[in-house]
Amino acid sequence: MLRLHTTFARPALASRLALFSPASRRFVRKMSQKTLFQAIKEDHEEMYEYHDQYKRARERGDVEAQTRWVNQLRWEVARHAVGEEIVVYPLMEKHLGEKGKQLADHDRAEHLNVKNDLYQLEGLDPGTADFDNLIEKMMASLHHHNDDEEIDDLPLLEPAIGEQASKAAAQEFKRTKKFVPTRAHPDAPNKPPFETFAGFLAAPIDKLVDVFASFPKEEEMKEAKEELKHRDHDAAASRAAKA
Repeated sequence: MLRLHTTFARPALASRLALFSPASRRFVRKMSQKTLFQAIKEDHEEMYEYHDQYKRARERGDVEAQTRWVNQLRWEVARHAVGEEIVVYPLMEKHLGEKGKQLADHDRAEHLNVKNDLYQLEGLDPGTADFDNLIEKMMASLHHHNDDEEIDDLPLLEPAIGEQASKAAAQEFKRTKKFVPTRAHPDAPNKPPFETFAGFLAAPIDKLVDVFASFPKEEEMKEAKEELKHRDHDAAASRAAKA
């Protein structure tokens, strides 16, 4: 089972209180300049970074670190999924017609598979073969799903809504993630308006549990963010070289 470790409660709580710091407010202003595509892709890259950190912890046999990074990954994936279901998929249905409805329904079905995987993880022990196999199965599904969004969905949606609406949607997406559940609820409705109410009702208990759960330490998160920043820089340089 995923264990609760009160010794890590303070960093986890501090990271959430940091949402209201001056630095966080500057970050929100910066985020207002990002498009929906950029905001979604940024989340995808964070998921991959947390998975990479988990794999490194697994390779060195550090079960506590594996637990911390899985909790961080689970937290991000759950918030991201519900944020998309509340903000992004309704936009696809509204602006892309029948095609948008088909894409949104397909994405919701893929989300359900990932939520089920996350839910099953809570019944397994980090450091075991079953746990690791399920993580890898989930990440393979996520890579496929995220690629569909970046290659098919968002390139259709953004021209349909325009740049300003895309930036506004990016803000709404990020804002929604702060209030949605932080754990997987595969039995919760995932279509408007029901997913909104179900998600918000579940959030307080989820956040309370997260305070007592083991999450990456602040220095670990800083190192991961720096690594992600360098990865983005290298990717941009590679694209420029090919242009």
